[in-house]
Amino acid sequence: MKETEKKAVKKSPNPAFMKAMKPSAALAKIVGSEPMPRTEITRKLWEYIKKNNLQDAQNKRNINANEDLLAIFDGKNQVSMFEMTKLVNKHLS
Repeated sequence: MKETEKKAVKKSPNPAFMKAMKPSAALAKIVGSEPMPRTEITRKLWEYIKKNNLQDAQNKRNINANEDLLAIFDGKNQVSMFEMTKLVNKHLS
């Protein structure tokens, strides 16, 4: 094998992210009530945000809350995508 060729190293997923988490009732309105990994919850949340055009037009890092997201965002009308992750974690058990 040439030095310029790299071996494909397959990383194993972090078990903490793959553990099935139960969403709260407020979060279940958006992602469903079945327990699922955080990665899947995040993916479904982003699908919902894009489907409902909730990303701020001026600053794409901000998410505008609709009625369903207000309960998850602690009543805030807008949060950053980084703050959203922190707020969503409060709704997982």
